[in-house]
Amino acid sequence: MGNWLLPESLADVLPAEARRIEELRRELLDLYRSYGFELVAPPLVEYIDSLLSGTGSDLDLRTCKLVDQLSGRTLGVRADMTPQVTRIDAHLLNRVAVTRLCYCGNVLHARPADLLSSRELLQIGAEIYGHAGFEADLEIISLVLDTVATAGVRQPRLDLCHPGVVRALLEADSAAAASAQDIILLLREKDIPGLADLARQVSGIRADTIAALQRLAGLYGGPEIIEQARRDLPLLPGVATALDALQNIIDAIPDVALGVDLADIGGYGYHSGVTFALYAEGWHDALVSGGRYDDVSRAFGRARPATGFSLDLRKLARGLPPADRARAVLAPWGQDSALVAAVRQLRRSGEIVVQVLPGHEQSQDEFICDRELTLQDGAWVVRTL
Repeated sequence: MGNWLLPESLADVLPAEARRIEELRRELLDLYRSYGFELVAPPLVEYIDSLLSGTGSDLDLRTCKLVDQLSGRTLGVRADMTPQVTRIDAHLLNRVAVTRLCYCGNVLHARPADLLSSRELLQIGAEIYGHAGFEADLEIISLVLDTVATAGVRQPRLDLCHPGVVRALLEADSAAAASAQDIILLLREKDIPGLADLARQVSGIRADTIAALQRLAGLYGGPEIIEQARRDLPLLPGVATALDALQNIIDAIPDVALGVDLADIGGYGYHSGVTFALYAEGWHDALVSGGRYDDVSRAFGRARPATGFSLDLRKLARGLPPADRARAVLAPWGQDSALVAAVRQLRRSGEIVVQVLPGHEQSQDEFICDRELTLQDGAWVVRTL
C-alpha cells in the first residue's frame, strides 16, 4: 500500500472544487448574516458526554472516539455540529430572547452514510432558538430555499414530515410504544407486512394501532396527503396538532414543489415538530435536511425551542456545474522596484497576478492568463495576450 493512499470514503479536494466550495461558503454565510444570524465556531473535538447529549443512538454510532491524553476522558470528533451550537445557545450565550446562530465546519463520520457518501463533510447550517411558533419554522424553510437558490440549484423539491403523528399513535398504545424503534424502521421502509408480523411477535399491541400504522405507511405524496390523513387516521389530539402544523407550512410556501411523507420519520427521539428534506436533480439523496428539535437543549440544563437545518457544502458543490476559471495577469519574476510596484498595485486593485518563477513555464488549472505584464518603453504595462 502506497503512503499516498487515503482511508476509505475520504478524499482530497483539488483546486477547482476547493475554490467552488469556498465561494459557496462565503456567499451562504453572507446570506445568513443578512437574515440576522450570528456566526459561531465550536471545537472539532469535545468530551463525548457533552457532544452526544440529547441526540440519541444514531449520532453515537457515527461519532469517532478517542482518549484525551490530558484528562483521560473519552473525546468525540464531532459528527454533527448542531448539538454543539445548541450547547452554545443554552449554556454559554444564555439569552432569554430569540437567538439566531449559523456555523460552518468539518465533521467526521465513523462510517459513510451510504456507498456514495464521504466520511468527512463540510457542514454549514443555521438554527433559531427561543421561539416555539410556526414563524421560526417558516423562516428556517425560507432560508433553506434561499440557500439552494443562491447556490444555483434548480427546481428543488421540499418533502415535509412531522413525528408527532406517529408519536401520538404510539403513545395511545403502551405495547406499541415499547417497540417504537422497530416500528419507525418499518414505517420508513414502507413495510406494511412487516408491521403485521411485528404485531404477531409482540404481545399486547392493539389491532387498531397496527391498522393505523399500516395506513400511515401509505400516506405519502403531494400536499393533499394532509386531508387524506385526517380522514384515515384516528382523531387523536396529537395527530390533529401535527397535521395542522404541516398545513400551515404548506399554505405559507405555495410556489415550491412540495411533498408529504408521514412515515419518513428520521431522528424520532430527536425531532419534536415539522421536519423537512430538500431534494434536487443531480444529488442521489437529500441535499438539505432539518426541522424542529425543542427538547435537545434540556440536556444542557436549559430547555429552549429550536429549529434549524444543515447541509454538506462538498456534496452541494459536487452537483453544481464547475466554476468558471478566473482571469489572471501573467508577470515575470524579478526584483526590479518598478516591477514589484506594478505587481503590488495590480493585486491591490483586485487583479490576480501570477509570476512565473525562473526556469519554469506557467501551468495552472484555476486561472486563464489572458493578459501579461510587460516592459514597454521603460514602463511596466498590461497587454492582452
